[in-house]
Amino acid sequence: MTAAWWVLPVAYALDRLLGDPRWLPHPVVGMGKAIAAIEAAIRRLVKPRAYRAAGLLLPLLVAGGSFAVTWAVLRLLAQVNPWLAALAEAALIATTIAAKGLRDAGMEVCGHLRRGDMPAARRALGMIVGRDTAHLPEPEVARGAVETVAENIVDAVVSPLFFALLGGAPLAMAYRAVNTLDSMVGYKNEKYIDLGWASARLDDIVNYIPARLTALLLIAAAWLLRFNAKGAATMVRRDASSHPSPNSGYPESAVAGALGVRLGGENSYHGVVSFRAYMGDKSRELEAEDIPKTGRMLFVVSDMFVLLGTVAGLALTGGF
Repeated sequence: MTAAWWVLPVAYALDRLLGDPRWLPHPVVGMGKAIAAIEAAIRRLVKPRAYRAAGLLLPLLVAGGSFAVTWAVLRLLAQVNPWLAALAEAALIATTIAAKGLRDAGMEVCGHLRRGDMPAARRALGMIVGRDTAHLPEPEVARGAVETVAENIVDAVVSPLFFALLGGAPLAMAYRAVNTLDSMVGYKNEKYIDLGWASARLDDIVNYIPARLTALLLIAAAWLLRFNAKGAATMVRRDASSHPSPNSGYPESAVAGALGVRLGGENSYHGVVSFRAYMGDKSRELEAEDIPKTGRMLFVVSDMFVLLGTVAGLALTGGF
């Protein structure tokens, strides 16, 4: 099921205008509850030595179920009225995108930094990252916000739009299920190393192409915004593959090069310090204003992808 050409821009416009209103039920909440329930059932019914095989059930049931339920709902609505189905599809795709929410989260951190309220800035950053933030200085708070916005341009915008373009709301919803699985069980710790391996690997696979598309679009966005496009391209070539994630290094290195800053370094997680490969060169300290600059690149990348996707949809449906 591929969406009509106009569904993608409508879905994106809904996200840019409304974001994710808290009073509306969100599919990701349902996915999270389903994941928790399935995990609990596996741990209750399956012996630990079989967790690796059982780990395949999570993406099969959650991602497959999300695709099937979305497809069935749209199919039923199409039998009532095709326009109703198309509008519902746009609304569903909008729930898989988080361009506005991502930019707003970064700007909340920036707003506190601009006012010099470091405790509030640290708390706001702690809401969107997993690292310890209680004692971070301003450059490290700015780094955390820039890294989070940059990395999530893929997960929150380009990937769901990419899969919506390929397979409409059902495939976009399946992608969001995979991404939610990775955020809940895709950890390489003792608890999830076996049960979460399939979810983590699948998340790497589905984001492979979108991450690299995002890097190209970020270079173009840097040029349009008169940032350092050449630096963005150079850092993608040099540093992207150094990131521990096969995908996250692409948007992060592009943003680092575009802004002329260095991302990565030491982070503390529950008191345990770990080192993440550097992205970019340290020509200066990160500052609050680097956060809105990253947000501007996020929106330009999103706009460009939707424009390209709409043109592609028109071409495929004979709209020209």
